[in-house]
Amino acid sequence: MRKLALSDEILMQVDKAARYIGNEFNSVKKDPSSVDIRFAMCFPDVYEIGMSHLGIQILYELFNRREDTYCERVYSPWPDLHAIMKEEQIPLFSLESQTPIQEFDFLGITLQYEMCYTNILQVLDLSRIPLIATDRRESDPIVIGGGPCVYNPEPIADFFDLFYIGEGETVYSQLLDLYKEMKASGTYARAAFLHQAALIPGIYVPSLYEVTYQEDGTLASFTPIYEDVPAQVKRQVVMDLDHSPYPMKPVVPYVRATQDRVVLEIQRGCIRGCRFCQAGMIYRPNREKSLEVLEGYAIQMLENTGYDEISLSSLSSSDYHNIQGLVDFLIEECKQRKINISLPSLRIDSFSLDVMSKVQDVNKSSITFAPEAGSQRMRNTINKGLTEEDIMNGARLAFEGGWNKVKFYFMLGLPGEEEADMREIPELSNRVAALYYDTVPKEQRHGKCQITMSTSFFVPKPWTPFQWARMYPPEEYLRRAKIVNDTMKEQLNHKSLSYQWHQADVTVLEGIFARGDRRIAKAIQYAYEHGCFFDAWGEYFHYDKWLEAFAACGIDPDFYTMRERDIEELLPWDFIDTGIRREFLVHEWEQAKAAVVTPNCKMRCSGCGCKSFGGGICYES
Repeated sequence: MRKLALSDEILMQVDKAARYIGNEFNSVKKDPSSVDIRFAMCFPDVYEIGMSHLGIQILYELFNRREDTYCERVYSPWPDLHAIMKEEQIPLFSLESQTPIQEFDFLGITLQYEMCYTNILQVLDLSRIPLIATDRRESDPIVIGGGPCVYNPEPIADFFDLFYIGEGETVYSQLLDLYKEMKASGTYARAAFLHQAALIPGIYVPSLYEVTYQEDGTLASFTPIYEDVPAQVKRQVVMDLDHSPYPMKPVVPYVRATQDRVVLEIQRGCIRGCRFCQAGMIYRPNREKSLEVLEGYAIQMLENTGYDEISLSSLSSSDYHNIQGLVDFLIEECKQRKINISLPSLRIDSFSLDVMSKVQDVNKSSITFAPEAGSQRMRNTINKGLTEEDIMNGARLAFEGGWNKVKFYFMLGLPGEEEADMREIPELSNRVAALYYDTVPKEQRHGKCQITMSTSFFVPKPWTPFQWARMYPPEEYLRRAKIVNDTMKEQLNHKSLSYQWHQADVTVLEGIFARGDRRIAKAIQYAYEHGCFFDAWGEYFHYDKWLEAFAACGIDPDFYTMRERDIEELLPWDFIDTGIRREFLVHEWEQAKAAVVTPNCKMRCSGCGCKSFGGGICYES
C-alpha cells in the first residue's frame, strides 16, 4: 500500500487535504523502479488551478506513453501546508508515488502567467533544489520551464536549467532520449547534458548565453558562449493536431477544480490578429482538428471520466471551420447522456445565440461580450475587428432571445487612449441598456437589464505589435478607472450599470515581469525570501514588499514600464525565433498608431511569417 508523505495529523490541519494525497481516478500508476526516467510535472499554483490546465494533461499523457518514463504531478502547496512543511522539514513530493521531488530526473514547470514567478521558487525551495541553476549539484533534477511565459524567459532565467520554446509534443522525446543515452553510456554530466540539449531545436539553456548591457540600461548583446550553440532558438509547432497525443483519460480530481469538466481542444492559434493578444501571436498559425477526431474524443473522454459537462478549448471557437456541425453533434450526444455543454469564445451572432438557447437556462445565464475598448477608434487601434453595429446587433439578438444580463470586458491604458475613449466604455454600455428597454416589451422582460462592465489594465506583452508600448504608474490606472466610474453615474440608465476594475499595482508588476531582463531575477528571489508567493491571489499580494525588493536590488521599475521602446532596441526575447517577422510586428505597431484595421487571416494573408511552418490557415485560405 502506498505510504502518504503527510501524516494524518498534518492532513487534518490543512485546508482541502485531498489536494495532496493523489490516487485520483485515471492517474497513472507505474513502478518507479521499472523506468529509466522520472519526470515531475509542476503547475506552480494551487491544485485546483493546476488540475484545470490542459497543457499539463497533454504532456502527462505524452510522457506516460513511454514505457521508460514515469511522469507524476506536483502543485504549489497552499500557504497553510507551506508553513508546516518548512517547520517540519518535509520535502515537497509528487502526488502519484509521494516521492520527494529532489529524487526525480526532471522537474518541468509550466509558466502560464507571470504572477506565479515566486511560486517557482517556493517549489524549488520546498523541494530542496538550489534556487539558482548554476548552484545545482549533479544529483539535482534538471529544471525545465515551458508555457507562454517562456516567450520572454529572461526574468526567471537564473532559476532554470533549460526552457522548452514551443509546443511540447514535438522534441521532448529527443530530450528524454538524449538523457537516457548519456546515463546508459556513463557519459552523463550536468554541464555536458545541457550543452547537448541546447543543440535540440526549441531548447534554450540560459547558462550558455552571455548578456551585456549599454550604459543606459538597455541590452547591448546576447550571444552564445559556444560556437555550436545556436544564436536563435526556434519555436516548435505541431502541424498535425489529429495525430498528436491527447488525454483520452484525463485525471479526475477529488477536489473540485476550476475547470471541472471534459475539455475538448478544437484548434490552436487564432486568425484575428488582435494587437494586444500574445496568445493570438505566439500560437500562430491557426490549425484545426477534424470533426471526426473531435467527435471520437468527446465520446471517449465523457465515458472515461464521468463528468457531467464538456467545454470547447480555443482562442476563438466561432472560427472553427465546422462549428455548426460540431455543436449539433455535441447537443445531440449530450442530450442523450444528460451532459451540460459550455461554449466559450463564441461570437455573439444569431447562430451562437440559437446554440446557447439550447444549452443554457436563459433566465439564469448572462451573455459575455469582449469589445476590449469603448470607442471605435480604440477598437481599430487594437485591431479588434468589431464595430458598434456588431455589438448592438449582438445585444439586440440576445435581448430578443430572452437574455437580460450582459457582461462587457474592456481594457484601460491601451496605447493612444484618450479621455474620450475611457468615457465611451460606460456610454456604450448605456446605449446597450437603452436598447434593451427599446427592444423588449415591458410584459416580456425578465426583470431589469443588468450590464456589468469589467476593465483590466493593459499589459504590453512580448511578440505582439504592442511590445514597444509604455505603461503607467498605478495611480494613473486608478485615475482612468475613476473616469469610467464617474461617467457611469452620469448615464441615464446608470441603475442598470455596474463596474469592476482590476488591481493596478498587480498590473505594473506583471508588466515588469513580462518585458524584464535577467536583472529582475534577484528581485524575485529577494521578494520570495521576504515572504512573497501566491502573488496572483489578492489576499497574498504585497506590493510594498515588491517595491522593497526592487529598491534593495538596485532596480528601477520605471525603466521596464514607463518608457516606450525604440523599435531598434535589442529586446530580451529577440533571441527566440517564433516564426513571426519583426517587420510584421513593426508594421502592425504603425498601423495601430494610425488606427488602421488589418484583415484577419482568412480574409487576407498579412505576411506575418508563419507560413514558414508549412501548414494551417496559411495554406487553407
